[in-house]
Amino acid sequence: MSVASVRMDVAPAPRMLFMQIRSQLIGYVRIPAFSVTSLALPLMFWLFFGLPNAHHTMSGGISAGAYVLCSFAAYAVSSMMVFNFGIGVANARGQKTDLLQRAPPLPSWVSITANIVNALIFALTSVVLLILFAGATGGVWLNAGAYLSLIARVLLGSLPMIGLGMAIGYSAGPNAAPAITNLIYLPMAFASGLFVPAEFLPDVVQKVTVYLPLYHYGQLAWDTVGAASEPIWKAALGLLIWAVILFALAVRAYRLDQTRKFA
Repeated sequence: MSVASVRMDVAPAPRMLFMQIRSQLIGYVRIPAFSVTSLALPLMFWLFFGLPNAHHTMSGGISAGAYVLCSFAAYAVSSMMVFNFGIGVANARGQKTDLLQRAPPLPSWVSITANIVNALIFALTSVVLLILFAGATGGVWLNAGAYLSLIARVLLGSLPMIGLGMAIGYSAGPNAAPAITNLIYLPMAFASGLFVPAEFLPDVVQKVTVYLPLYHYGQLAWDTVGAASEPIWKAALGLLIWAVILFALAVRAYRLDQTRKFA
């Protein structure tokens, strides 16, 4: 048999993607330090920041409990995206998983897409748990339409955070990634008003707040209960601009990483 007549059969792309999603999901579940912590943190923040204000009313008659619920729904999803990629991708690179994946005919987009899908699965689970927890502990309940709108908005609006996580994951090593991710994400979350409303932040911080991606992201969530402070189109435009910037950085970081390893 000639070399030219040898046919290299590979699995269909959907099958490869499904198996990659499955294997990564099993890996995350087997690491309680990741899975349990990711799901528990939003609930803990609700206890500290949301529960004491669950029955208060903000200006305009908006429930403070509902406002905080939207804030931490945005936190739950965005943190999952940033930390899943920022730390997860860096760990995979540190363990040489990306090198091993070059041996089989597995396209790089399959691994990246599987990461995104698994992050969305954990993010959705985290938001649902937060909704149930806020209702059970603080009596904060919204109607079904508001819940569906909130979930859709925080999942779809998380695109820039995926780009940020990828940029960190392909730029930093496994030891540095956790510190860099926390150094970037946590101050940005506070400065964007996810933990404390922006009007209560120092004046110097408020001048920066309106330019941050998490601020626009929070607007999508707060608009669910009528608490947004900027038009929804402006928030969506801000997120789109940030998505382009952060994904451009992520692509550049990915290419530089691949060049160093395989060029």
